[in-house]
Amino acid sequence: MTSAAQRRSLEEAIVDTVREPLIVLDDALRVLVASRSYYRAFDATRQETEGRPLYELGDGQWNIPALRKLLEDIIPHHTTIEEFEIEKDFNKIGHRTMLLNARKVFYEGNNSTSLLVAIEDVTERRTLEREKDELLRQKDLLLEEMNHRVNNSLQIIASILLLKAQTVQSEETRRHLRDAHERVMAVATVQEQLHPTPFGAQIEAKNYLTRLCESLAASMILEDQPVSIRVDAGEGSTTSEQAVSMGLIATELAINALKHAFPDGGKGEIIVGFESTASAWRLSVSDNGVGISGDLPEAPVRIGLGTSIVEALTRQLGGRVTTSTASPGTTVSVTVPRTA
Repeated sequence: MTSAAQRRSLEEAIVDTVREPLIVLDDALRVLVASRSYYRAFDATRQETEGRPLYELGDGQWNIPALRKLLEDIIPHHTTIEEFEIEKDFNKIGHRTMLLNARKVFYEGNNSTSLLVAIEDVTERRTLEREKDELLRQKDLLLEEMNHRVNNSLQIIASILLLKAQTVQSEETRRHLRDAHERVMAVATVQEQLHPTPFGAQIEAKNYLTRLCESLAASMILEDQPVSIRVDAGEGSTTSEQAVSMGLIATELAINALKHAFPDGGKGEIIVGFESTASAWRLSVSDNGVGISGDLPEAPVRIGLGTSIVEALTRQLGGRVTTSTASPGTTVSVTVPRTA
């Protein structure tokens, strides 16, 4: 049968091999053995530690009702303590954050039970975590301010372009300035709809396109213009990086349809569609306007700045553009394969 002296010697040998502070308590929560790392960490001595109740150590630094209740429940209820956190001023060592883990150890030879309590000093870790959280908070504030300033700057630029277009004499120059105004507004609209989406996040296409088209309709369609924009999108998502290009493409195609599909104040509808499969997603913009002349199934037809932008953005995405005639109207589609 293992004697108390042998058990104590074994406990001392075990706890002294552990680098983290470790103490062994009896069923009355008195300290049987403490490791050398415990004495070093808490600037304590064997004489003022062994044989004393845990809650009397260090001028009562462990006299915490919640902790005491948990320790008292371990033996009768076969429970454990996992990462019980204590943040306080400890005797001799100052303000610290400690994690406690505890479980019982049963000795079959003499039917005795001890509590093994491991203590981890996580003060530095918690400090770093708080600093990280503060840096993240500051980053979010900076991003918020940057997005606000970018949006304001785009609005100012768009307003200047529109004002300039109203003052120039050349009709061609006026048209170019209005085109530039529309592009700036398109970028501003996409930027506003994606803010404050984290880089690399998945964007649910239906909600994104719906918000985008609502904004486009409010800014691009005059009150007395009998044209509407609606979204017909299935389920599916894309990355925030691709969503920027998708939004710009949808905006350019919608602007193109507004400018060319309904001449002389004609009535009509523009439909922005989205379909998604495991291998690709497809964006389409359809109108029921006057349509196109000729048969050009593989290329957008209204050659100009908007078309060039759509083609360039589609190439960046690794996709392709197709144009088809409808009865009535035109449909322009952009198909983009999904990368593995």
